[in-house]
Amino acid sequence: MFWRSWWGKEGIGLRELHVSRVTDAVEELCKKACFELPEDVTAALQRALEEEESPQGREILKQLLENAEIARAEQIPICQDTGVAVVFLEIGQDVHLVGGSLKEAVDEGVRRGYVGGYLRKSVVRDPIRRENTQDNTPAILYTTLVPGDAVRVTVVPKGTGSENMSALKMLTPAHGPEGIRRFVVRVVEEAGANPCPPVIVGVGLGGTMDKAALMAKRALLRPVGQPHPQPHLAALEEDILKDINDLGIGPQGLGGRVTALAVHVEAYATHIGALPVAVNLQCHAARHASVAL
Repeated sequence: MFWRSWWGKEGIGLRELHVSRVTDAVEELCKKACFELPEDVTAALQRALEEEESPQGREILKQLLENAEIARAEQIPICQDTGVAVVFLEIGQDVHLVGGSLKEAVDEGVRRGYVGGYLRKSVVRDPIRRENTQDNTPAILYTTLVPGDAVRVTVVPKGTGSENMSALKMLTPAHGPEGIRRFVVRVVEEAGANPCPPVIVGVGLGGTMDKAALMAKRALLRPVGQPHPQPHLAALEEDILKDINDLGIGPQGLGGRVTALAVHVEAYATHIGALPVAVNLQCHAARHASVAL
């Protein structure tokens, strides 16, 4: 533990962490996430292969698993769309970050990771003028203050095929669980083959419009198929997953039993007159990687 005098008071313990450590971590995680599918995702695809009844769907799932294995072995991208770099930082309240701007440190890590890893650069500087930044910066950065003296870095390369199919709707409390269910299933049905199913469906309930959208994206980081700890939300996840897989869209939209690998719901307190619902879809290449510093 690093100890220093703080406003003339002794005994406040702060661990100093140079932002260059964050840069190094982001650089490696960008490459790792794009090259190596997490084990929980691979296991979910394997379970899908066992459950899929369509011969064509089974063949597609076999190819997806083979593709993931080749990418891991040869350290090449799982998908040509290496996405925009979404970076989550959980910063311990007993950490003092030194050595420069944290935002600049994260962007430098993305720059090194995408250039050095020969990953496709897909970010444009302005949504109207569309000039490519040539290094996939800036990152989409979210920071959360947590207890402790560590910094946890998570990099999520988010491709546009699934991101473009995401949606948000401000329901009212009168819509209830059935309204939530219908909306989420409709989003997946209208997306069809576009998000490269089988998908993972992140759902954010409550809060405000922006909070719901962020929860939907964070929900994608939960181990695939791990149910919500609250029984009523776990039941909602199960019901929505059944409805989605009854659509018959199937792997890559060519028909079959498995359209979604999992539905993950996250919820937060909200206003008495509100029921925000956000849906963030994730393709079968559910890429993310984390490290604690």
